[in-house]
Amino acid sequence: MAGYDIVIIGGAIVGASLAWQLREEGFSGSIALIERDPRFEHAATTLSCASIRQQFSIPENIRLSRYTLDLFRRLKAEFGADADIGFREKGYLILASEDGRPVLEANHRVQAAEGADILLEDAGALEKRFSWLSTEGIAAGAFGRTGEGWFDAHALLSLFRKALRTKSVDMIEASATAIAREGNRLTAVTLDYGETLDAGIVVNAAGPNAGKVAAMAGIALPVEPRKRSVFVFEARERFDDMPLLVDPSGVYVRPEGSVYITGGAEPHDTDAAADPADFEPDWPLFEETIWPVLATRIPAFEAIKATRAWAGHYDYNTLDQNAVIGPHPEVENLLFANGFSGHGLQQAPAVGKALAELIVHGAYRTIDCSVFGYERVAAGRAYRELNVI
Repeated sequence: MAGYDIVIIGGAIVGASLAWQLREEGFSGSIALIERDPRFEHAATTLSCASIRQQFSIPENIRLSRYTLDLFRRLKAEFGADADIGFREKGYLILASEDGRPVLEANHRVQAAEGADILLEDAGALEKRFSWLSTEGIAAGAFGRTGEGWFDAHALLSLFRKALRTKSVDMIEASATAIAREGNRLTAVTLDYGETLDAGIVVNAAGPNAGKVAAMAGIALPVEPRKRSVFVFEARERFDDMPLLVDPSGVYVRPEGSVYITGGAEPHDTDAAADPADFEPDWPLFEETIWPVLATRIPAFEAIKATRAWAGHYDYNTLDQNAVIGPHPEVENLLFANGFSGHGLQQAPAVGKALAELIVHGAYRTIDCSVFGYERVAAGRAYRELNVI
């Protein structure tokens, strides 16, 4: 039976970031990084739209993303001269109707207090700034002038995974099938091929599967997979100044090279978890919901051609659509990094940093993640993020 000081269940961006940050913080013990899908064909990381924003409603989410933004700006210093994730700093434009304007303004005040470069403008100013935009039904919009955009998720994950090869981290291709618990401690993780790993600390970084992993230890975690479809389309017109636009309906669109990608029409309040094996795009969603919104918001998109689509799952926290980060209050050697509800990719490096500090130094230093602790889950006390995209 092998033994490790730390066993991380989930080797995509959250788990890989944590393993890397542990070594950066000087942790010298043994680390196992378990990943069941090493090509990441079905990973939330690689099937996401790979965007980063500071337009959140609570300060802690802004701080997490700002840490990752700073890492993006020093990628070459951290990972070498060839490090490149194709970061396009084109901004977000989040639009609001008259009814939604007070929330947009309240969010903007929080963002401004955190130092985010977000410009709040009324409909008239937005039409002057973006000539292609129709502001029908729009009262205002918040535009991230700097510090927001999109990037290559595969490239970012590859940087971390490649760096781990030189940091004495055992990357194990397997699924965790059982977690042994003795009282208030987890003692071992069993893998699908029969091996059992003794564990000093267990970290749940299992993405959409996190709720099932927690249940292996007898712990309830309100995180489940939710499917999101992403559609690619062509249009005759090219708008070089287009940010990632989010309509009040929830539909988003952004450029991607010579094409555009869009999605975001799924309801957030459904009670139905996704079938973990379902990766079929919901084409009627595009035809019936997304396209009419695009044609209204950007008249040039009345004539577009959908070319392909994909679907992925993300780890949806049914309590408050916010991450669960940090130790279990009773099971002392279990740590959570779960439930990001669509913004895990952009916050993973920061969460890895926070948990690495907690493990190595006994406390958060760079970003205090206490508000994301499991205690609120146990109490059923929501700490809700309003800007879920």
